Amino acid sequence: MAVHYVPASEDEEFDDFYAIPISEQRLPKYRVPDDQSPPSAVYNLVLDELALDGNSSQNLATFCTTWAERETHDLMDACLAKNMVDKDEYPLTAEIEARCVHMLARLWHSPADQSTMGCSTTGSSEAAMLGGLALKWRWRQRRRERGLPSDRPNLVCGPVQVCWQKFARYFDVELREIPLEPGASGLRPHQLPAYVDENTIGVVAILGVTYTCEYEPVRDIAAQLDIIQQDTGIDVPIHVDAASGGFVAPFLHPEIVWDFSVERVASINASGHKYGMAPLGVGWVIWRTADLLPEDLVFRVDYLGGELPTFALNFSRPGGQVAAQYYNLLRYGHEGYRRVLHAGAEAARGLAEQASRIGPLRILYDGQGALPAVVWTLDHPESAGFTLYELSERLHQRGWQVPAYPLPPDRQDTVIQRVLVRHGIGYDKLALLGRDVETAVRELTHRADRPGPRSGFHH
Repeated sequence: MAVHYVPASEDEEFDDFYAIPISEQRLPKYRVPDDQSPPSAVYNLVLDELALDGNSSQNLATFCTTWAERETHDLMDACLAKNMVDKDEYPLTAEIEARCVHMLARLWHSPADQSTMGCSTTGSSEAAMLGGLALKWRWRQRRRERGLPSDRPNLVCGPVQVCWQKFARYFDVELREIPLEPGASGLRPHQLPAYVDENTIGVVAILGVTYTCEYEPVRDIAAQLDIIQQDTGIDVPIHVDAASGGFVAPFLHPEIVWDFSVERVASINASGHKYGMAPLGVGWVIWRTADLLPEDLVFRVDYLGGELPTFALNFSRPGGQVAAQYYNLLRYGHEGYRRVLHAGAEAARGLAEQASRIGPLRILYDGQGALPAVVWTLDHPESAGFTLYELSERLHQRGWQVPAYPLPPDRQDTVIQRVLVRHGIGYDKLALLGRDVETAVRELTHRADRPGPRSGFHH
């Protein structure tokens, strides 16, 4: 038990927050307490509970930023009371958002980088939904102008993050998810003709597939849609979900053509709080040109001090994440982003080499050519003596969060593990993970070699 300072005189106020009324009982969980409590006591008691969370630096399951410089924390504090949507009251915060939009538009080769439309969001999921709504509205307008029915829109994609399933359900769009071909990690262009028709509002191409971290071939997808248009007259735009790759490809893989330099790409979403290195939660959506965002989707409100346009699924939110994004763009620049991401890719390569020497594991992706990450599977799962779910649980005992999950249809028979390498996850830390993976595999294999019955594993 810790020893705490106690004032010499009992008449003085007792200042140890572990021995005052609020700390001598379970913290309220279902009703607001009757009395107030000292702020330092409440702060430390809540902090004590939060300390029981996992260590975010060992969470290799998330794409999201878990480390930030001190200056970022200070900027977030300075913006705590700034409402991002109130552009009349906080015009400089709004100006910083606009600067980020123009910088990203130029980074992604918009032909109208200084005049195009875009906005910040709470994350790439909201940004993706805004992009999807613009696709639906433009498709519906075209159909109505031609006197055609507009009640059966569909969206074509490969294996996508759940935000697109939400978009389809919430906004009444049929989601046509193309199953994976054998050996494929994402949508392949030659699959499109069987799924695209006159009701297709767009095709979603993923720059950084959630499951395997690889890029789908945006330029080749566009070329296939060109052929479809030549054959059928159906003109289908592309939305690029660059939630992760939008802040990776321009710096690590500038030779890859994926953005607005592909004429068929109408809009792009990205997460600032992933490889953009901003804190949770900020995302971005940018349209190729301003006219691709239908005017009917923009609301104008006049109860914040002036008539202000707004296009978002939420309303009030703090401006700190946007300020932090701008800080990162200024702080790192092209060269800084390149160096940070290159270091992550090299650390991923080192882990892949280490894991490849662990007998039962087979590397599917080593962090080269797309996102800084590592993906592996069991070489012969039927004879390995353990599952990747069991390996994941063993690693969790050491604090590591390394998920195991099946690939999407039609490759659900393949279970993989994925390690994401973000800013703040260094070479040495991944080497320690590799050591723990080797130890866990050895223990699981040794257990499997022991005689006697084994219980079946369930996940």
